[in-house]
Amino acid sequence: MPIVVNLDVMLARRKMRSRDLAAVVGITEQNISLLKSGKVKGVRFDTLERICTVLNCQPGDILEFIPASPATPALPPDTPEF
Repeated sequence: MPIVVNLDVMLARRKMRSRDLAAVVGITEQNISLLKSGKVKGVRFDTLERICTVLNCQPGDILEFIPASPATPALPPDTPEF
């Protein structure tokens, strides 16, 4: 998947444990773990907002887009999004 979750990097920079982040944000440690591993299909904006508030960062500090390969063609501008 071209979206990479760098939550573990931000936690290390802030010297914070996943357990502490989960408690302050109000989600389970398991959900933090799944988010860190990239095994989630999505994250709610309000959850992302709380994480960014606690870690004092931007969403782009946590989520990164890395294209699968440079040979992958982009969708034409008139392609509908789903």
